Amino acid sequence: MELETRNFIAGDWLNGADTVENRNPSDLSDVIGHFAQADAGQLATALDAARHAAAEWGATGPQKRHDVLMAIGTEMMARTGEIGALIAREEGKPFAEGKGEVYRAGQFFTYFAAEALRQLGQTADSVRPDIEIDVRREPVGVVAIISPWNFPVATPAW
Repeated sequence: MELETRNFIAGDWLNGADTVENRNPSDLSDVIGHFAQADAGQLATALDAARHAAAEWGATGPQKRHDVLMAIGTEMMARTGEIGALIAREEGKPFAEGKGEVYRAGQFFTYFAAEALRQLGQTADSVRPDIEIDVRREPVGVVAIISPWNFPVATPAW
């Protein structure tokens, strides 16, 4: 099956400025699909949408965050065979490794779901009297990454 993709940006499926063909490296006659490539304008729109979504996500309560992340993890683990087969074709890796990667990524999301409910911080004593140091972990915000090609699901899940 050959895939044709578009870019999902700000809630809409958009054609890319160009497409790139992707072939199975273990069988070059197997064209996996043609994948949309964003241009600078689409990238800027996607970054703006991500910043807006990050602000909304930041205002979301811990139970809702848990529920969303748990649903993602559960869905990924339920679809390991289907998604693992696509990963195996795209990467040229064994099917078992593709399935394992997808399942592990699903586990990451269920872990993150549990962390959303854990309301722990850290405190430390100061060398100064009557001072307490409070450590809070906060997201850095929207980032763009170029992730390794050999683990296309697990690495971005982290």
